[in-house]
Amino acid sequence: MAADPTLRDPVLEALDELRERDAMDRLLSRDPTLWSDDPEVRDVVARRLGWLDVTAPLPDWPDRIGGFVDGVRADGLNRVVLIGMGGSGLAPGLFAHVFGGGGRGAELLVLDSTHPDAVRAALDDADLSRTLALVSSKSGTTEEARAFAAHAQHLLESPTRLAAITDRGTPLEEEARAKGWRSCFLNPTDIGGRYAALSYVGMVPAALVGADTAALWQRATRLLERCRAAGDSPENPAAVLAAFMAGWARHGRDKLTLLAPTTLASLGDWIEQLVAESTGKHGTGIVPVVGEPVGPPEVYGDDRAFVALRLGADEVLGVDTLAAAGLPLLRLDLDDRLDLGAEFVRWEVATALAGALLGVNPFDEPNVAESKANTRAVLDDIAAGGELPSHEDGDVTALLADLGTGDYLSIQAFLCPTEANMAPLARLRQRVRDRLRTATTFDWGPRFLHSTGQLHKGGPDSLAALQVVDLALERPDRDGLAIPGRSYDIATLIRAQAAGDLQSLRAHGRRVVQVGVDGPAALRRLADTVDAATR
Repeated sequence: MAADPTLRDPVLEALDELRERDAMDRLLSRDPTLWSDDPEVRDVVARRLGWLDVTAPLPDWPDRIGGFVDGVRADGLNRVVLIGMGGSGLAPGLFAHVFGGGGRGAELLVLDSTHPDAVRAALDDADLSRTLALVSSKSGTTEEARAFAAHAQHLLESPTRLAAITDRGTPLEEEARAKGWRSCFLNPTDIGGRYAALSYVGMVPAALVGADTAALWQRATRLLERCRAAGDSPENPAAVLAAFMAGWARHGRDKLTLLAPTTLASLGDWIEQLVAESTGKHGTGIVPVVGEPVGPPEVYGDDRAFVALRLGADEVLGVDTLAAAGLPLLRLDLDDRLDLGAEFVRWEVATALAGALLGVNPFDEPNVAESKANTRAVLDDIAAGGELPSHEDGDVTALLADLGTGDYLSIQAFLCPTEANMAPLARLRQRVRDRLRTATTFDWGPRFLHSTGQLHKGGPDSLAALQVVDLALERPDRDGLAIPGRSYDIATLIRAQAAGDLQSLRAHGRRVVQVGVDGPAALRRLADTVDAATR
């Protein structure tokens, strides 16, 4: 294709830089100096480029996955609970959203919330006679995944009703083999979680829900070959996306706003983690904004750049108005659902190249462990006889009043992920954007700790965080849902995670306010408070 005349100076400048640095060829040749000359950084990069090898399946993968899926179906297991956090759950959730239903494969639910009500809905109160628990964790030590796995084993009647996806030599592999789980898929160790959609992490769940994995891999291979042939020219769809993201971010438009039709909403969640965790470090980063409804051009600040996704004829209304107003906008078209394979490659390559343009290593996550360590410290203190900190009643009005040009509001809901809880928070988001012209992000805790949490601590100091916690979990008579082998229950875990992340944000000097709510009515009152404060 010819150079797109809508690509303006920041993008063209970034493309020129990629060309001068021979970036695409260096990425494909696995040259770590593309990102840094520091030996430590180069070592990390060298151990994280295995995703380039799985745009086509490794030799035994199709037969291994096919045999596993056939056995699951033969045993009448048509409900899968995918237990996994961050990259381990986002790609499977996307496949379930896009390919699920219609009787082609199993029903798949991702369990990535430590709220007791969410765990009960996925396991305790469900029809377990037809359920397979698929535990996915690269490290095999992820606390949420191990806790859920312990709970699932307690409930399921046979170890053959569990399977694992992990790296070789992890505690999860050892447990799966020692206890006779149905299967244990060992992913290549040089693939990080957020780059793992085309590995076992994504493709085993994709096959379970009935997706054509061969076609997905085929589309991925074609896209990578197209990128290889085009190099760093405007013919390279991944290079153009990288230049768009990083070029505009370097000119102050670092709020990458993803506009996706309902059919592709979950793709936005996957992109959010990939971009946020890869670029948000050392005081820089691209802030992905997903799930906002399209507004008129005047409600957006000068810190926005837009990517509009279209699936066939299914697109978001209002995109043309933004483009006509001169806002930076890049359109990405998917011919059909199987083009998700190509999109994974486009975004993975683009994010890797954007990291080079921004001067960061896109393959590490230096701040992610902080909240985990704080959570562990809280749990250890409880085990030693201490108590969980009570919730705070922070000043939301003051937080909003402190928002300035280029800031964004992150709403972090340590609540059960239900529509009743979501609706008032969605109204809150829209009020802030429409009246303050401030970008907003939203996610459920603790899922975002494995997604955008890196950006919150390591990215630009433009974050203002509103942490919302569930007061019902503080009641002494609440059923916190015991975890076999643990001295704490599920309710204690989510409360400790909220407290741990609050400590981490404050240690980085971030603006953060915590508020407690007790049900949807309290959330509506919180939204009313924001409504009044932004008039």
